[in-house]
Parts: sequence; C-alpha cells; structure tokens
Amino acid sequence: MSGGLAALLDDVAALAKLAAASVDDVAAAAGRASMKAAGVVVDDTAVTPQYVAGVNPKRELPIIKKIALGSLRNKLLIILPVILLLSQFLPWFLTPLLMVGGTYLCFEGAEKLLEWLRRDEPQKEVPAVLQGPEAEGNVVKGAIRTDFILSAEIMVISLNEVAAEGFVSRAVILMVVAFGITALVYGVVALIVKMDDVGLALAGRDSKRSQAVGRALVSAMPKVLTALSVVGIFAMLWVGGHIILVGLDELGLESPYALVHWLEGLVVGVTGVGATLAWIVNTLCSLVLGTLWGFVVLGVLHTVGWPKNHHGDSRDEALTADDSASGTS
Repeated sequence: MSGGLAALLDDVAALAKLAAASVDDVAAAAGRASMKAAGVVVDDTAVTPQYVAGVNPKRELPIIKKIALGSLRNKLLIILPVILLLSQFLPWFLTPLLMVGGTYLCFEGAEKLLEWLRRDEPQKEVPAVLQGPEAEGNVVKGAIRTDFILSAEIMVISLNEVAAEGFVSRAVILMVVAFGITALVYGVVALIVKMDDVGLALAGRDSKRSQAVGRALVSAMPKVLTALSVVGIFAMLWVGGHIILVGLDELGLESPYALVHWLEGLVVGVTGVGATLAWIVNTLCSLVLGTLWGFVVLGVLHTVGWPKNHHGDSRDEALTADDSASGTS
C-alpha cells in the first residue's frame, strides 16, 4: 500500500514538474513572441492617447477601459481563431500574411515620418467637445477599429514566432500574448493620460518638493508623448523592414538578406562588442529597407488616390458625428 502511495506521489511530483516546465515554456514563448511585436506595441501605445484628447478627465479611464475590452475581443474572438486555423491548415500562407502586415507597418511608419518632416505645416486642432454618451461611443468605436489593425499585426507576428509549437500550445501562448499585450498597452496609456492630473495634484500641495515634481510632470508630458511618437515611427519601420527582409528570404529572394549577413560578418568578429555591432547593422539595414519599402507603398497609394491619414479618419468621424449632434457643424 505504502509502495503504491509512494509511486502515486512520484507520479504527482513528475506531473507537477511537467506542468511547471510547461508554464515556463509558455511564458518564455509568449515573451519571445511579444518582443517581436514590440514595434506595433509602441505604435499602439502612441496612438491610443489621441482618443481621449479633449474628453472630460472623469471619463478618460472609463473610455480607455472600453477600448481595452474591445481590443481584447478583437484579439481573442476574431483574430486568434482566424490565424490559428490558417496556421493549422494553410501554414504556407503565414509568410505572405506576415509580409502584408510588415508592409502596412512600413507604410504607416513612412506616412508618419513624412508628417513629422512636414511638422512646420499647421496642424488640425482637436476641439474639446467629446463629452456625452453618443460622442464617447463614437470615440470608442473609432479606437477599436484602429486597434483591430494593430492587434492583427501583433498576433500574426507573435504567431510566426511560435509556429513550430502544437496547436494547443500555439493557442495558449497567443492567449497569454493577447492578455499581456493588452494589459501592457492600455495600462501604459492610462498612466500617460492621467500623468498630467497627477502633476496638477502634486503642484497644488503645500510641499515645495511636491510642487516642483508636479510642475515637472505637467511640463514633461508633451515631450514624453512626442518622444514616444518618434520612437514608434522608427520601431515600425525597423520591425516592418525586418519582416519584409526575412519574408523575401523565405520566399526565395535571398540576395537582400545575404547582403545583410555579409555586412554583419564584417563586424561580428570585433572583440567584446561584435554581437552588438552585428545587431546594430541588422537593425539599420531593416530600418533602411522598411523606410524605402514604406515610401514606395505610400507613393503608389497616393498616386491612385489613397484617402487621408487612416488614424485620423476614425477620430474625425467621431468629431463630425459629435458636431452634428450638437448642431455645431
């Protein structure tokens, strides 16, 4: 009896170790997949605060919560089932699909870079009229539509990193990625949009130190948002360019990546910093390719009459709907 119990305990211990290892594997794979989607995550984080500009401060967090829940539904109920089925039955389609997402990243990065280079042109101000349930609903819907595109890119990039895993493992890992990325992006967005309120609250205190910190936070937030936008631009071009580079190689056009590998070989032997230099070379090559690819796509789309900035569309629709409802249009 005791022998049977000991054997049972051994089996339980073995199962526990296996479960722990599986959890570690899932966490590691989810982390690896999430890191590859970094460029899109930065873009998502930079874009979302636009949707609460001008909103009553009391409604900022509820609106972000609604957008976050919509983002999670996008990932779990629509995008995840579709890409899992594709990976199971049409795995060859993942590379072209990933390249489509990479092309979109390059296009968006090029478009934003062009806007940044033309920053001396007058910018369209967003009126602070987005108050009330109807306008709030328009803002949330517009943000969720934009998020769908970004979420699809994140999930496809993540799937490509775990394509060799079994079907159930892929599903679990991508669910972890979906929850983790959504929590990260909208948690950071919530902190960003409320940071100026925190600064104002600190500035109103009696303590000189609190006042100084509060004023610093308020004055720093515009610079933080600007820096985040710039980082987002280059992250999109880098990640998008790398996706295109690898995709071309996998589809048989090996010359571009072979050139990159040759350039990496020139610096990889440098003592102590060779690996870092090789990564920098790869990143710069991906950035250059992403920029060129993006501007080519941008030129083609503008030639055929591509509409105004897609990020601005949803926002403008919400503003137009609200103006119409309030009789100001």
